Parts: sequence; structure tokens; C-alpha cells
Amino acid sequence: MAYMHGHFVWFELVNPTIDKATAFYSEVVGWSVQTMNMGAMDYTMLAIGEAMQCGVTNPQMEGVPAQWTSYLSVDDVDAKAAAVVAAGGSILVPAMDIPNIGRFCLVADPEGATFNLFKGATDDDKPPAGFHWMELWSRDAAKAVGFYQSVFGFGVETMEMPTGTYFMLKAGEAMIGGVMNSMTEKAPPMWLPYLQADDCDAATARATAMGAQVHLPPHEVPGIGKFSIVGDNSGAAVGLIKPAARG
Repeated sequence: MAYMHGHFVWFELVNPTIDKATAFYSEVVGWSVQTMNMGAMDYTMLAIGEAMQCGVTNPQMEGVPAQWTSYLSVDDVDAKAAAVVAAGGSILVPAMDIPNIGRFCLVADPEGATFNLFKGATDDDKPPAGFHWMELWSRDAAKAVGFYQSVFGFGVETMEMPTGTYFMLKAGEAMIGGVMNSMTEKAPPMWLPYLQADDCDAATARATAMGAQVHLPPHEVPGIGKFSIVGDNSGAAVGLIKPAARG
């Protein structure tokens, strides 16, 4: 399998209480819990059948809140990290290797939205099927788009929405994520993942029963699908979506 540079190829939920986190997503979207021994530690993952979707890890530093983080495939982690800094972003965790997995570097864009640069040791897996969409909530969407274009060479398409211009980033012809002005000043700039659900209303109800806070109730957009945004039972923001039928 070839590399998928410019795509989000892996996700992690950073959470201080792993058992609580895995119980939430198992109940809300039906994912199962898997564990992989990595020598010095066990790595907890969530899966759909045999297909791994994401990892669940404890924060590496004190005071880090529960949150989702993503891994963007690049051709050269160190060179892209330098380009992030040159374009006004920052390096939060210096580039390092994970034996037999690949090299990564945790970075932030100029507004502080975080993500990992990643180069697999041999190739990339396909983006996990349970993650339907990625969306950057920004203070200045047009400016943010300029950063991602300059660093990663993304193409851009736009769509006018009631809340303003919605930007869609493209790696080649593939849509890899949207960029919009944040819907609330309370939310920090962030990359928000949308998890695919069989029924948005039911999944949102299950999330609420498991202790989630609903930030945006289920809402339908023609041609896109029905989605909600919740803070999970540890506060990590995540979208739940039932995509619109195609064709």
C-alpha cells in the first residue's frame, strides 16, 4: 500500500481515564476495545470488527484536557515541521520515531489548533472508515486556509453557508477536511473529527445517557447528512454524523 500524504491516517483520543473513554465510544458508536503490546506499554485501540479506528492514550503532560488528536501523513516530518514554524505555527513535541510504526511530530497551526505530522515506517493504512470528516474550527477561516495551503499545498473549494464561507481542503482530488469560522467563541481553535453513526439521534441520546454534553443538537443539512456535536463523558469535543445517502 502506498503512502497517503495529505490525508489524516490515524486518530487518538487523549484521555486521563482510558476505561471511561472506551466504555463511552463502545456504547455510543459500537466500537470494540483492542489492546496491542508495544513492549514498554500496552496501547489501547478502538475497532470496527477487525479494522482499527483510533488509539486511546493518557496525556503525556499534566493539565492536558481530554481531546481528540489526528495524524496527517507527510513525506518528511522534519521538513514539514520546519515549514509549520516558518508559516507561523509551532512545534509542541519534537519529531521522534516510534519503532516499527513511523516518525511523528505534534504541531500547532498559528491559531493553536493541534495535529501530528506523521510518516509511516513503511506505508500508510487507509484513513479509518469510522471517521467520516475532519473540520477545523478557526477564528479566521480564510487566514487558516492560507496556512494549510502554504505548508501542505492543499487545493481549496468553497461553499457559502448561512454561517459564512465554508472552505474544503483537497489533497489532489480527495476532500480531506473543512475549515470554518468557529460557531462559538468558547471553543478553542481545533480540528474536530466526525464519527459515522447509523442513527444520529440515537447515538446522541446514548452519548447523553453516558454523560456527554450536547453542544449542537442533531441537525440535518441536505446533501450532507444529520449530525450533532457533543463533549464526550470526559469533555473531548466530537461530531456524530449519519451521512446523507449517495446516488
